[in-house]
Amino acid sequence: MSGGRLVLPVVLSATFVQLLNVTVAQVAAPAIQAGLGAGPGAVQLVLAGYTLTYACLLIPAARLGDRYGYRRLFVAGTVVFTAGSLAGACAPDAASLITARLVQGAGSGLVAPQVLSLIQTAVPATRRPRAFGLYGATMAVASLAGPLIGGLVLGADLLGLGWRPVMLLTVPVALASLAGATALPRTRGADGLRVDKLGALLVTVGAGALVLPLALGREAGWPWWTWAGFAVAVAALGHFVRSLPHRPDPLIHPAVLRDRSARRGTLLVFVFNTGVPSFTYLLFLHLQSAVGYSALAAALTSAPFAAAAVVGSRAAPALTRRHGPTALTVASLVLAGMCLALGPLVGSATGRQAALPVLAVGGAAFGAFTASVFALVLAEVHGPAAGSVSGLLPTAQQFGGSVGVTAAGLAYYAPAADADTAFRHAMLYQVAAFTITALISLRLRHRPGTEPVHGHSSHSGRARTQETQPSSDDGAFPPSSVEGTSGE
Repeated sequence: MSGGRLVLPVVLSATFVQLLNVTVAQVAAPAIQAGLGAGPGAVQLVLAGYTLTYACLLIPAARLGDRYGYRRLFVAGTVVFTAGSLAGACAPDAASLITARLVQGAGSGLVAPQVLSLIQTAVPATRRPRAFGLYGATMAVASLAGPLIGGLVLGADLLGLGWRPVMLLTVPVALASLAGATALPRTRGADGLRVDKLGALLVTVGAGALVLPLALGREAGWPWWTWAGFAVAVAALGHFVRSLPHRPDPLIHPAVLRDRSARRGTLLVFVFNTGVPSFTYLLFLHLQSAVGYSALAAALTSAPFAAAAVVGSRAAPALTRRHGPTALTVASLVLAGMCLALGPLVGSATGRQAALPVLAVGGAAFGAFTASVFALVLAEVHGPAAGSVSGLLPTAQQFGGSVGVTAAGLAYYAPAADADTAFRHAMLYQVAAFTITALISLRLRHRPGTEPVHGHSSHSGRARTQETQPSSDDGAFPPSSVEGTSGE
């Protein structure tokens, strides 16, 4: 094997475990809650904590890869992720598991930008389209396989350990990625590149101060510290935005603040992902906790959504060429309609059977939206803002998922007469998220003849000195993927 052929199995295995780690945790959430005696807020943090640290590290990690070398960051991130997985499997209580999930997310956040950079720099240009196609397919397979694998492992109750083997599922694959890292090309970092430490700190503090009280505030009765957390979030994120033009080497280019298309596109991706992965979290939670389904039965019920998402993603290029941003608007409204229909359907056995085609239609809409949105947004953004937006969009994607899981949990656990009423309340939250997404997408302009570029880069801009041959089309984006339940 030569060229990028040795690189692909290594980096794609890392991509696989990043998404698998989201979906297996969602299907295991009720078992984790019962096994640890945890409250609903703590379980929401188990899910949201992973995507939170993942989101906060994406842009800084891209810059760190440029500075210190992609292989070095890939190895470091994989070690961190594996340590978090092992710690999660051994966690004695909810607080320890949340901490482990934060560590896992940090590891994934360090690895993800390096995967894209290694493909773009190590795979010859003639083979790069196929490599990007495999990248997208890997993410789709992980999204489809995660709930089913998680359900099988939970159903087997290996050695009577309950949910804990679910946390270990990713370890063998991560270790294989680590062992294969010697095949990755060595790169020399750009010595003059600086990392915006203050910016990374402000974003991390602000995001954490927002998600923590959202997850735990209801159970705690909204004490003073929850409101203090919201105030800290506003102050930290506000200072980050205000100080952007005055900091050397900021995480994102200040032009993003002045570019209306960049602001609108980032908001669009964020709002859409407050509805994903919260939707699948709510569906798994209700089917297992209220209806009494096993983890595997719940995963099989959700399978039409994930499978149809692959079909929708394949149809997305043609839909986008023909209809432009209107495809996003229609997809968002279809998802809102799906959630509105599911509210009453899930309450009865007959309704749950009727819900399967409804889920399939919604999954196709989800796949079409996810496969199109990055390219349509980036087609509108030009000049110095473009590079930063390519990194900001996946950050908004992951952060939206963190906020969405906690906000959806508030809707589900709000006072209700019964579990079915609680589920309908939660679906109304989903309807609101997707309807707002549709309204924002109406403001996107259609550029006739624009080809959707499949996927995205998580980079805010690159400066590198390599031992390998540099890529001549560094701005290329990998093919879009169906991040089935991750938001991602």
